Amino acid sequence: MRLRALLDTDVLGLRLLGGEDELDRSVRGVMTTDLRDPSRYLSGGELVLTGLAWRRDADDSESFVRILVQAGVAALAAGEAELGDVPDDLVLACARHRLPLFAVHESVAFATITEHVVRQVSSERAGDLAAVVDRHRRMMTSGPAGGGPDVVLDLLGTDLDLRAWVLSPTGRMIAGSKVAGADLPAETCAKLAAEHLAATRTGRRGPHRVLLGGATYSLFPVRSVGRSPQAARDVRETVLSDWLLAVEADAGDWPEERMDLLQGVTQLIAVERDRRDAARTVRRRLAQEVLELVQTGAAPAEIAARLRVAAPVLLPGLGAAPHWQVVVARVEWDGEQVEGGPVAQSLLEEVLVDPQATGPEPSDRIAVAHTGDEAIALVPLPAVSSEHDGSETGLLADALLRSVREPLSAGLDDDGRVTLGVSAAVHSAEGLRGALEEARHARRVAAARPGRVCAAGHQELASHVLLLPFVPDDVRRAFTARLLDPLTDYDRRHRAELIPTLEAFLDCDGSWTRCATRLHLHVNTLRYRVGRIEQLTGRDLSRLEDKLDFFLALRMS
Repeated sequence: MRLRALLDTDVLGLRLLGGEDELDRSVRGVMTTDLRDPSRYLSGGELVLTGLAWRRDADDSESFVRILVQAGVAALAAGEAELGDVPDDLVLACARHRLPLFAVHESVAFATITEHVVRQVSSERAGDLAAVVDRHRRMMTSGPAGGGPDVVLDLLGTDLDLRAWVLSPTGRMIAGSKVAGADLPAETCAKLAAEHLAATRTGRRGPHRVLLGGATYSLFPVRSVGRSPQAARDVRETVLSDWLLAVEADAGDWPEERMDLLQGVTQLIAVERDRRDAARTVRRRLAQEVLELVQTGAAPAEIAARLRVAAPVLLPGLGAAPHWQVVVARVEWDGEQVEGGPVAQSLLEEVLVDPQATGPEPSDRIAVAHTGDEAIALVPLPAVSSEHDGSETGLLADALLRSVREPLSAGLDDDGRVTLGVSAAVHSAEGLRGALEEARHARRVAAARPGRVCAAGHQELASHVLLLPFVPDDVRRAFTARLLDPLTDYDRRHRAELIPTLEAFLDCDGSWTRCATRLHLHVNTLRYRVGRIEQLTGRDLSRLEDKLDFFLALRMS
């Protein structure tokens, strides 16, 4: 805004004392100060408001005005509430340095002037930014994206001083403004995504405002350009796939113009999201073709030929043929039927990306197909070098869900589940059919566990944990009650900690010394507790079968 506009606003109570020829200067901000030297807090273009508390004598005016001019301020406004009329020495100093000077009537608060200037400046900046955003939208909808969401976020930062980030539904950072300072911590991203998904599930309209770590964030949904909020038959069809725009500000105080601008920004980001989804079509088709070949029992040579086509697309520049892993995911909802396959497909494409990776590019290495309510990922891995045995090669089930469990649980609410199974790495086309069955079986193991977000890996299929989930509930309850209820009752009455002692004893493979050390007990005390366990249950912990029964009972409890 121009200085001249300040004089045209009667409620500001400003009277010009000098600098009439400089009234076309632009005001880019406002600052209130009574410091003798406020230069460290000035960046240029400000209207400086002062109550003159810095002035001790006439000489102070000259040095104060010189500091303001060197800092490039637009004008000075002096209040009349404390000293009455503005001193002549200040008027003369401003005239010598060609610094416009206003007097502020004693009835006008500096806060009133500050609010007016900030509102006007922000409105003008928003208008300029809106034009830029509109130009970029036209460019992106008619041709290649002009830099992706990062460009728009940089504009928000430089023109509106807004720190903003684009996040995936699992909390992975897709883009962030370069002027926003340090990236958001991964934990903050996950919490913001969880808050957004929870608000979406409850039907609240965006933006959603969240107070986190002393900062207020406004969360805007980023929906497909061609889809209105009502286009999906059920919010559960898109809640686990839509991006969000997180802005560090309280949008509840924004004027309508700024809200419209941010909605335009989300539409611009959605264009980039739609482009990325379109680019995934080739990879999804590759995965679908390989899956159909594997499921129909095609010859290994035919599958291998298709894999040779897929490898350069998924791992460009890779010298050797990769190994492959299969990951199977399923999203299930209670109540009304919701098609889970596409939801699981989009979700699995996101979950398989390294949570520390940023931007959309890391997801370009993943091919996911879906059949029915099940999504199946074909994940290429670099060939294992000879010094490794391959036992820990590739993806691990627990690691895949560790960083995304919180936001996913919020999106699933009380009526959804995500279960996931991971196969071992296979070295050839012949192994893919077995890897697919292995991943599906691991997913069924995960589905038998409690919780909204569960995963199981191939390592667990050769363990007792494969059997436990399939024990009928009534058998499970009877078995654990017979062995553990006497110990639980005794602990409740005597605080004897027999259950923790039993767990530690079995975990230490029955070693008296190691178990006593772990529990910080004398060996004789440990022997007394184990004797009490045997007395209450009628079992002998020196016998392998009784140890095994206790072990299984603890696992099923």
